Amino acid sequence: MHSGQDNDDPPALPTPPAQLLNMLRALGVDFHIYEHEPIFTVADGEHLKADMPGVHCRNLYLRDKKKKNYLIVAANETQLDLKKLSELLGCARLSFGSAERLWTMLGIRQGSVNPFTVINDTGNHVQLILDAYMMDANIINVHPMDNAMTVGIAPESLITFLNHIGHTYSIVDLSPSKP
Repeated sequence: MHSGQDNDDPPALPTPPAQLLNMLRALGVDFHIYEHEPIFTVADGEHLKADMPGVHCRNLYLRDKKKKNYLIVAANETQLDLKKLSELLGCARLSFGSAERLWTMLGIRQGSVNPFTVINDTGNHVQLILDAYMMDANIINVHPMDNAMTVGIAPESLITFLNHIGHTYSIVDLSPSKP
């Protein structure tokens, strides 16, 4: 029996970029969309920064020893040390979550992780940590569910989105985690 989808094809995103962008528009959120080649790492996107004003962000999907899940969204400039971050957050040893767990918890693939993915975490199982330095910026740049696009958005608009979907978050000064 054939399902119509090849086994090698990745599953469809629970929340595709167009749906997210339409939700932001419906909320009256101003944003700017940049389309570019897929970006999988912070280093991959360095050459794009000059054309995108604002703070550029990175996202870490982490899990602690007690199996608690975290999504850390920080400015690229914020140096993160997992041991010091564990101490700062008051949790057991942090490590990177698996690609499978990332998909199960946030409905996203590696390389496209972003703060909007918590829309797929309807049970608030992933603790969203937002870098205070990043949240003080005028504009933050994050992927809208697709690493071939970047959205420039005001931090207050991200908060509007998070409040709308009912996902909890914490704004944390991550600078103490600098070496």
